Amino acid sequence: MFFLFSKLLLFLLSPFWWMAMLLTASALSRNKHVKKKMLFIAIAVGIVFSNNFLYQWVVKAYQPERTVIAKQQYTAAILLCGMGGFDTDSNWNFGFAADRFIQTEKLYHTKAINKIVVTGGVGSLNFAKEPDEATAIKKELTACGVKEEDIIIETASRNTFENALFTKKILDSLKVKGPYVLITSALHMPRAAAVFKKSNIATVNLPCNYIGYKSAKDFSYYFPDPQLLTEWQFIIKEMVGYYVYKLSGKI
Repeated sequence: MFFLFSKLLLFLLSPFWWMAMLLTASALSRNKHVKKKMLFIAIAVGIVFSNNFLYQWVVKAYQPERTVIAKQQYTAAILLCGMGGFDTDSNWNFGFAADRFIQTEKLYHTKAINKIVVTGGVGSLNFAKEPDEATAIKKELTACGVKEEDIIIETASRNTFENALFTKKILDSLKVKGPYVLITSALHMPRAAAVFKKSNIATVNLPCNYIGYKSAKDFSYYFPDPQLLTEWQFIIKEMVGYYVYKLSGKI
């Protein structure tokens, strides 16, 4: 129920939809005062959440600093899925978070890690039978030269809490001892690291796939960016998710 509820309400975390609902309310209202007020709030939302300075400041403050993995050899990397998806023909396609895959592969081929634990099942609300992501990632890893016997997959989890819960069971059952490297997107790392710590999985964290690339030297930095109205939902989702997990005792 928690999984279904979180997916259905995801759209409410986007300033784009806030604006859309406010503009709709303004258009439908017969009260001139309410109509004017809703329009004013919609414009304010657009101005605030298309502001490059504010967006860059928030994402940089929330994302952990970059980590350099020491040259010592780690038993395994724990790679969290969420790197892409399947098309209508069930073909796997990498998405925005593909840097998770790249950093994991790099650690393996430089012999910093011995094994890779890929955790993630079907995380969408597609109720039709859909392949799990961990199996797709395993195929991509073997295609890039990772030995099949060095890949462990966990295919049942649907969210970060289940990633940690089911990974813990697999590590314990296979007697795979640490140290482990936890790999996920920088924006997702605060919540993921806290969940894995709560599950008694001690990790060295490798955040990647950083967002927020523009600097004050970029001329477009000083102009509103309408695209940010949809980009904000990712950081708002992580902030809300972190505190929901905290209140529910998951971290």
